[in-house]
Amino acid sequence: MKKTLPLIIILISLSLFGLIALQVSWLKNLLKVRHEQIHNKVINAGLSVSEELGKYLHATPRIKITKRPGFNFSIGGIDLSKLTKPLEVQDRFSQQDIYRKLRIELNKQELEQLNFDFAVIDANGEYEMQTKDFEKEYIDSVKNEQFFSPILPSNSLSEFSPAESFEQLIIVIPDFHKQVWGSILWIVIGAALFMIVIVAAFYITVKTMLNQKKLSEIKSDFINNMTHEFKTPLATISLAVDAIRNEKVMNDRDRMNYFSGIIKEENKRMNKHVETILQAALMEKQELQLNIETLHAHDVIEKVMENYDLQLKQKNATVNYNFTATNDLIDADEVHFSNLISNLIDNAIKYSKENLIIKIYTRTNNKLLIIDIEDNGIGMSKESLKRIFEKFYRAHTGNVHNVKGFGLGMSYVKTVIDAHKGNIKVDSTLGKGSIFTIEIPLSKD
Repeated sequence: MKKTLPLIIILISLSLFGLIALQVSWLKNLLKVRHEQIHNKVINAGLSVSEELGKYLHATPRIKITKRPGFNFSIGGIDLSKLTKPLEVQDRFSQQDIYRKLRIELNKQELEQLNFDFAVIDANGEYEMQTKDFEKEYIDSVKNEQFFSPILPSNSLSEFSPAESFEQLIIVIPDFHKQVWGSILWIVIGAALFMIVIVAAFYITVKTMLNQKKLSEIKSDFINNMTHEFKTPLATISLAVDAIRNEKVMNDRDRMNYFSGIIKEENKRMNKHVETILQAALMEKQELQLNIETLHAHDVIEKVMENYDLQLKQKNATVNYNFTATNDLIDADEVHFSNLISNLIDNAIKYSKENLIIKIYTRTNNKLLIIDIEDNGIGMSKESLKRIFEKFYRAHTGNVHNVKGFGLGMSYVKTVIDAHKGNIKVDSTLGKGSIFTIEIPLSKD
């Protein structure tokens, strides 16, 4: 597993990066193709409109007449010079007519959302008509794109009238590249969402694998701890039984009581371990049953502390009480609440130094009873603080190997607190000690 997991992560990462690279390359090619498509479609639309406009125009060859001083170019009041001029677009169509024709042709090319400006110029480059923003957009040739379409009359003769001698339709597409991007926006969004789903799936997969790996390691540690926890009392019981079988011990009542007492204490210890594991199984199934009754929290705390008299004396410990809570009535399960306090005291003793000092304070705040349990033990690191309530987690104690347990105590504490609709917080400094703060609702009675 240790070698396989990194390999799997590397392979998935390479696949993900490869897929992203392919997506980026595909989008670049799509953008380029779309750019060419729109470019050609605008040209086709412009040519189509120019051809339609040309059907309504008639070209006549210009008559070359040499101007002479005093010569009158009119017959019967008709100016001959005007007869030589072809019919222009502006003479037959309005600006709205041409805009409508361009819009129709662009719609046929599936460019319904494309914005444009246009102008019609005569053979001399003079504007016959133009849209409002045409000149401004035409000047900006970096962001915008221009398309030119000659308007050739249907009877134009190339020998007399080359293309450049006729009018031209000029189409300008503002923000051409932006509009190209806009035309494939939903494709880009779809591709992005698809990649997000893949990345999320990758993240969840890796996270799940890492969690499974961590869980496997934690359970392995739990099995090892459980083996040692049961091995010690079993070995002690075995030695005590062997001693009892000795004839000298059998004839000595005091020694018999001593060894039978050891067997009883070790049996209690094993039963406690079994009960702890059973509690963990119940918590796993979320089947923690509460027998709620109204309790005096101060009495429960003092009763729990009496059970630790011997251990506290061995540690040369001092316990300071400061019960300032005027109301200590809570609705709780006595067994589970007692076990909760017991676990916190047990931890304070386990992870302590010499001359242990435990301070227990109580106070009320609104509808809550607040219990602070402070010690001057070895404290916890930031990593331990984050994981203190995880099941099977045990804080590292450096080179100290005498701290025993299954790593279920604090997880049990959190479960009991949650079941009582309370809250627990912990503040700790490595090498200085820890403070556990319990908040539990006061009794409503």
